[in-house]
Amino acid sequence: MKYIVVICIIGLICFKSSHAQLPTAWQIAGEMKIGWNMGNTLEAICSETGWGGAYTTQKLIDSVKAAGFNSVRLPVAWFCHSDTITNKIDTEWIARVKEVVDFCIKDSLYVIINIHWDTGWLENRVDEKNKQIVNGRQFAYWTQIAEYFKDYDEHLLFAGANEPHVEDSLGMSVLMSYHQTFINAVRATGGNNTTRTLIIQGPSTDIKKTNRLMNTMPEDQVADRLMVEVHYYTPYQFCLMQEDAVWGKKFYYWGRDYHSSSDTSRNADWGEESEMEELFGLMKTKFIDKGIPVILGEFGAYKRILNPPSDQELHNSSVEYFNKYLVKTALNNGIIPFFWTINMGLFNRSTGEIVDPGLLNALMQGAKESTFIEVNSDCSNNNKCLFNSTSYESDKASHENSKKY
Repeated sequence: MKYIVVICIIGLICFKSSHAQLPTAWQIAGEMKIGWNMGNTLEAICSETGWGGAYTTQKLIDSVKAAGFNSVRLPVAWFCHSDTITNKIDTEWIARVKEVVDFCIKDSLYVIINIHWDTGWLENRVDEKNKQIVNGRQFAYWTQIAEYFKDYDEHLLFAGANEPHVEDSLGMSVLMSYHQTFINAVRATGGNNTTRTLIIQGPSTDIKKTNRLMNTMPEDQVADRLMVEVHYYTPYQFCLMQEDAVWGKKFYYWGRDYHSSSDTSRNADWGEESEMEELFGLMKTKFIDKGIPVILGEFGAYKRILNPPSDQELHNSSVEYFNKYLVKTALNNGIIPFFWTINMGLFNRSTGEIVDPGLLNALMQGAKESTFIEVNSDCSNNNKCLFNSTSYESDKASHENSKKY
């Protein structure tokens, strides 16, 4: 009988250790080098291909891995795939999300799943009026998502929201309640979720607002398992603006060596290298230097089709330079960049073919030229960690050689 008791105790210990402590957020951040967004796909309302995407396959994810990315952000919609009264997620949908996650895990990629815009049920309702119903849905969704994925290892991360619209301290207070609900729901499911790294979003994922308004972190029952997320599309006229407006024109040329001498009204006149460096420096000081990793969950500038007398070649070079410079600057500040792109933006999502080798090369060259901040493994209780600088290229080689999956 004594032996049976001992065996049972050992069995319980082994079972518990199968859901042992996952690596800290800092340890994971040290492995995530450059990321890719599968935009306009799983977050497309009610259909994976509804926004011009393609049905995701292992072949596409294999191409993403082969291109040099080691992390993937999967924006996901849940509202349209659930009972909007009971908040029960459709079993077929969560199984499909799992299938895509598994494509990434098979390639040893780090993968983030979130609740994206999703009709704006959270993103556009960060206010006291909607606080109770939003927190209820947030808890219901994340309880189901976390339970479904609770046995996955540290390669899977959860992000509680996308770009929650917040302008002031009152909105920030409400947003913090949404983040707290997210964390509490995930932790309560147990298993590997007890120590899984979770990502919380700054107000509007805007760097300036995050620096000004996000002065505390949500409470967590385990130390060193939270990251902060911000996004970067600055200057707007270069990155996202579709039509000229009364207040300003689209920028075609960005960067100190990429201005046009003839098409001068299209040169960026703000938001260039020095401002990028300043903004990323704010996040380093605010969070990274205090032991809290930061991801740049979205960024990007994109090539336009121009008409004469605008200079198409100079514009294309300028876009590539912007993305290269951003990746290098982000990594130099310890920030993990995730390039936002849609179908046919970087890959043909149906075939996995690279459709813009120049842009891909710029992204990877930015990573290669960076010295990213690597933290030691003894960070605890959100104390400031010790940092070491190392080149992306040399670490990438040693990291790949050390993987045994």
